[in-house]
Amino acid sequence: ALADMMAKKSKCRWGNLFGYILLPFSVGLETDPLEYVRRAKVTVDRKKHSLEAVFSMAFFKLILKVLGLKASVVLVRKVIHNTTLTFSNVVGPKEEITFHGHPLSYIAPSVFGHPHALTVHFQSYEKKVIISVTADPTVIPDPHKMCDDFVESLKLIKSSVLERGLYEMEV
Repeated sequence: ALADMMAKKSKCRWGNLFGYILLPFSVGLETDPLEYVRRAKVTVDRKKHSLEAVFSMAFFKLILKVLGLKASVVLVRKVIHNTTLTFSNVVGPKEEITFHGHPLSYIAPSVFGHPHALTVHFQSYEKKVIISVTADPTVIPDPHKMCDDFVESLKLIKSSVLERGLYEMEV
């Protein structure tokens, strides 16, 4: 909990430590909506068992220590500039969070100033998932239509999972 992290002599670590993996992004029509999920899962599982994220974080830390902040910023921008989109899925708290006695209804992260046209964040919080999308309308002419298509795709995937009984109910 936050109180434990703030306690004196706590061994909890603060800060944003992150690594990244580069994934192929394919666009196409499939007859089975779950085919996207299967392909993505195979790729992500393979990447998670590799050291790509660990090495990316270690490499950026090394660049920061050896060459300084400006060089590391240039490197990060070059990596991000050469991607189609960024995708973030952060596991959030399972229990409700309050801020000065007021419960948070959701958490929705976002970023700005990145050199590409599309960012998608998935943030879980208290048995909910919030999807935040940032789109550059000069590159994506109708971002609202894109979001509608995105929602429709998620509904197709969900209905396919439910039809096939490929889920476990919580007790």
